[in-house]
Amino acid sequence: MALRKTNLKTKTQVSTPELRVAEVPKKPLTKPYNDIDLNNWKDYSHIKTDTLWEFPNRDKSNGHSYDYHGNYIPQIAQQLYERFTKKGDIVLDMFFGSGTSGIEAVNMQRRCIGVELKQELVDYVSQKFDAKTLVTDVNIICGDSASSDIGYKIQDRLEVMGREKAQFLMLHPPYDDIIKFSDKKEDLSNCATTEEFYDLFEEVARNGYEKLEKGRFAALIIGDKYAKGQYIPLSFGCMERMNRAGFITKAIIVKDIQGNEKAKGKQANLWRYRALYGGFYIFKHEYVMVFQKP
Repeated sequence: MALRKTNLKTKTQVSTPELRVAEVPKKPLTKPYNDIDLNNWKDYSHIKTDTLWEFPNRDKSNGHSYDYHGNYIPQIAQQLYERFTKKGDIVLDMFFGSGTSGIEAVNMQRRCIGVELKQELVDYVSQKFDAKTLVTDVNIICGDSASSDIGYKIQDRLEVMGREKAQFLMLHPPYDDIIKFSDKKEDLSNCATTEEFYDLFEEVARNGYEKLEKGRFAALIIGDKYAKGQYIPLSFGCMERMNRAGFITKAIIVKDIQGNEKAKGKQANLWRYRALYGGFYIFKHEYVMVFQKP
């Protein structure tokens, strides 16, 4: 018997859409003291992590100017604030000077309390901020950073700004007697000896330590000097006093000061002659030393 042939329909495969799981954004991985998202650490190439900082020119934008001899360049604050502070944190500057720390705090959505010895400078710097900012974001105290009562004044300002402690400490003292900033006896630039300078600086460091939150960071911007034919390492003397005050040393950064000194270039040949004559080398660096309160 012949078999009846049947036509078998070819089965076609029906594709089903792939089930895709929605990607959940990673929770930012940050340290307690900054806003850097370590999940995207490659996006922060502008933040320096080495110990040699070179800035060919001083930043004179966003409110900054070189109107006061001896102020540090804003790029230092920019680097330190992003690395060691969060938005809304309070920077305590014990040598406020012409206000670089406060100007950059406002620019970067931080806040600042500054202590300045000279009333005329306080009045001048206050004009750089509007009335509201001088209440909410920048508080300037006219006082002696090394005095025993400065802590009470700082504490009053902290309470006004809603914090018990500051989150970062900035210290940019006079480099001993290299530049005289005033005729006041409390001024560190008027110390009779370098040892007296160290003693007063240590008092400032202790006052700052007391008002800094535990686990947070401090920066010391300092250079060295020559006196009576010999090299005086002010930076390392001050570092030792920071350690005595309770800080631990985290980093020593060498910062190139070429291009940041006012009128020095006009006397380059004279300084070269003096160096050759006196057997010393011309300073082209200063230090940014980073510390932490345990």
